Amino acid sequence: MDQLGGPPDVADLLRAAAHACREELTRRWAASQAQDRARSGSAVRRVHYLSMEFLIGRSLGNALAALGLAEPLAELLAGRGVSLPDLLEHEADAALGNGGLGRLAACFLDSFAELGLPSFGYGLRYRYGMFTQRIRDGQQVEQPDDWMRDGNPWEVARPERRFPVGFGGSVTADGERRRWIPAERLVAAAYDLVVPAHHGGRTSTLRLWQATSADSIDLEAFRRGDQAEAGRPLVAADMLNWVLYPDDSTRAGRLLRLKQEAFLVGASLQDIVEREFSERGTLDDFSRRNAIHLNDTHPALAPAELMRLLLDEHGFEWSAAWALTRQVVSYTNHTLMPEALETWPLEMFGQLLPRHLEIVYEINERFLADVRRQFAGDEAMAGRVSLIDESGERRVRMAALAIVASNKVNGVSKLHSELMVQTIFADYAKIFPERFHNVTNGVSPRRWLMQANPGLAAAIDGAIGPAWRRDLTRLSALKRLAGADTFLGEVAAAKQHNKERLARLVRAELGIAVNTRSLFDVQVKRIHEYKRQLLNLLHVVARHQAIVAGAPLQPRTVFIAGKAASAYQQAKLIVRLAHDIAAAINDDPRSSALLKLVFVPDYDVGLAETVIPATDLSEQISTAGTEASGTGNMKFALNGALTIGTWDGANIEMAQAMGEENMFVFGLRVAEVQALKAGGYEPARYLEREAALQRAFAAVADGDFSPGEPERYRTLTDELLHRDTYMLMADFGAYVDAQARVDELFAKPAAWTARAVANVAAMGSFSSDRAVAEYAERVWRPPPQP
Repeated sequence: MDQLGGPPDVADLLRAAAHACREELTRRWAASQAQDRARSGSAVRRVHYLSMEFLIGRSLGNALAALGLAEPLAELLAGRGVSLPDLLEHEADAALGNGGLGRLAACFLDSFAELGLPSFGYGLRYRYGMFTQRIRDGQQVEQPDDWMRDGNPWEVARPERRFPVGFGGSVTADGERRRWIPAERLVAAAYDLVVPAHHGGRTSTLRLWQATSADSIDLEAFRRGDQAEAGRPLVAADMLNWVLYPDDSTRAGRLLRLKQEAFLVGASLQDIVEREFSERGTLDDFSRRNAIHLNDTHPALAPAELMRLLLDEHGFEWSAAWALTRQVVSYTNHTLMPEALETWPLEMFGQLLPRHLEIVYEINERFLADVRRQFAGDEAMAGRVSLIDESGERRVRMAALAIVASNKVNGVSKLHSELMVQTIFADYAKIFPERFHNVTNGVSPRRWLMQANPGLAAAIDGAIGPAWRRDLTRLSALKRLAGADTFLGEVAAAKQHNKERLARLVRAELGIAVNTRSLFDVQVKRIHEYKRQLLNLLHVVARHQAIVAGAPLQPRTVFIAGKAASAYQQAKLIVRLAHDIAAAINDDPRSSALLKLVFVPDYDVGLAETVIPATDLSEQISTAGTEASGTGNMKFALNGALTIGTWDGANIEMAQAMGEENMFVFGLRVAEVQALKAGGYEPARYLEREAALQRAFAAVADGDFSPGEPERYRTLTDELLHRDTYMLMADFGAYVDAQARVDELFAKPAAWTARAVANVAAMGSFSSDRAVAEYAERVWRPPPQP
């Protein structure tokens, strides 16, 4: 810590603090790697977790807490007139992910280290993330998220870990082997981020790949003045790392996205295989020492790439290579929506990855031969489960590849896993009934309670001791304190402190003053129709109308945050509607003392660490059967927010853990949704019977919030009136009734806080430590000896 000398320049202080931490992190990393190399393959496998997203947030606070350096640094900074919280706020969020998928992956890295699991996370080193969300005239504007403009002091370049990755070209016969000759060659360069355990000296590694060109500049083109052509290969390589999830509304965007996925998989699989070979001198024990886990379908090329390496580079026979692949690969599915399961046009796939397509064809041919033998009486089965979708434009089904090549496939909540085998993967579950199982998601208590909410963490320490920090199930001891006035007072004081902190941020950034004694009602997540921000907004409109009519409602501040995908016009229109409604109601003297709506732009992990601890009411209102799990719901409850939610995803298990009476549950359940759709759902009928819905709907449809453009929101309202895919109209009445129960309880502060404590006490099983331990026991344990 003696590196912190000189004047208190924030950027310099951040770099100095990071480098002070890195010395100890490097020592721990080296020790962990040495332990992992020396391990016996019979006890535990090294886990390789492949994900397009790792939403790790800021690193300094986590490193300081894990290394026990927060207090020494705070003292040094105080001597220079700088507070540690202010310094932490200046660190840029690592723009390596977007939503729950990436945040889950980051929590798993934390738990890998905490549980001492030999592990690597593999991702891409995005230069500009997805985008920075700005709001201009109420509309989302995307700008590059230049999070590395001042460098990234946490990453460690690994120049010895460089691997070639090819695209295009042709495949030829080379004796009995196949030989791929790519037309385009890149080099993947590794950069590591070290993730430390908070209890013990173990670490996990996040290895990020940077694409560089295998070729230098074309000096002849440069000399003749064609600088653009001279540097074209360098720019094309660099482009691979520019943006997370390129806009796939164009062919160029789709091709870039597929190249990103192939690049991640190609570099990672070579790294995994080369490490095993360098440590053991053979791949004979590869499957007993290694596990490869696919976080959703984005890295589903991994089994094809592993087969290519085993067949073409290491001389395996097909049956041995396939047996090994099946033993090491496992897959987590994160969606029930068929349209969200990645498929790639056969023409594009073959153009970019000709050898991989050959391997996919071979896998499919052998798989379908088995299916036809097993299901001889079902002639259509083979077509339904084929890795190639033959209907319309022929496409490669990536989820099918992941399932067929995996030894285990899981969903991420009990309901999701059940629906997965009943709906989208029903045929595969008949073929491989032993392959499917559930691992409910979890969140890291280190990041999402200890660091994000130190006031509440300290109150819990004082009440039950600090053992919960290592074993979150210890929170159950709080149940007996739900009636203890002193503890309830400490919990309420921590919540009020957090609300005032958020209010200061909103005032400083947006110029909006909010009542910190009002109920903070929060919905923060990706903007998407199935997540039903529009249902929330209709309730805000109805609430405003009720207040104007004289209804005696509790004061409430509604916060919404999240990004709409750049090509998703309906989602972007919802963002604009939120701003139009806010502009109309926030300064309305008839209601402003009782209701405000705040859209907080550019939601990220750093903002979440401020918003979540300040929340009174967590909105988890997706249509039943559409949300796989959620992890935001867990973070909010862990921080003492009550949940208003549908019987969907992990909401169900949370309600069962805490008692349904401690959650504001509303809306249709999955069977009711299915029955209503099967019977011919008519959303207009619900509009006719709900007077409050009629008034709110009309205000939006008739342009009350867009007087200069009355037709602005007709695409939204027409969708609700004629299709309503996500059944907002059917659930609106139940949602408003549940919100009335929220008001009733919030009017009784002691009762509200007691229920908040009951929520926290029930969250012990929703730790990422529990989830990772289940994976380690059920999925990543070594296969039996042959």
